[in-house]
Amino acid sequence: MTKNELIAKLEGAKEVTSVVSIDLVLAALGMLEEPKVNKGPVFDDLLIERLSEEIESALDYNCGDLVDTDTAEFSLNYNNTIELDRVEINVRDVMEHVTAKMQLVLEAFEQEAADEEAEAEEEGTLRDE
Repeated sequence: MTKNELIAKLEGAKEVTSVVSIDLVLAALGMLEEPKVNKGPVFDDLLIERLSEEIESALDYNCGDLVDTDTAEFSLNYNNTIELDRVEINVRDVMEHVTAKMQLVLEAFEQEAADEEAEAEEEGTLRDE
């Protein structure tokens, strides 16, 4: 029973009688359903660690795609050493890799949470086997 349904029943009882017993109200309050709130993923240390590891591995694995080698500028220094003066990063590619990994980790985390919730509900259910 929802809050609105309870209010409607009490309003109906009010029309019939001017006195509503406390026991009736308590019984009705006991039947109220608690609203389910979808909180989404909770960012705890485990999730943050998993995200960090996945992002690091994605960037490490795809490191050849992340630097625009065509924009690299070098200079010849003392003792014939070559220094990299400037290079551009492919920010779009970096963000694509990061976003893809974040989505995978969050989807897996949400699935684990849904599985745990289903198991918790299942434990409270009696079955005839």
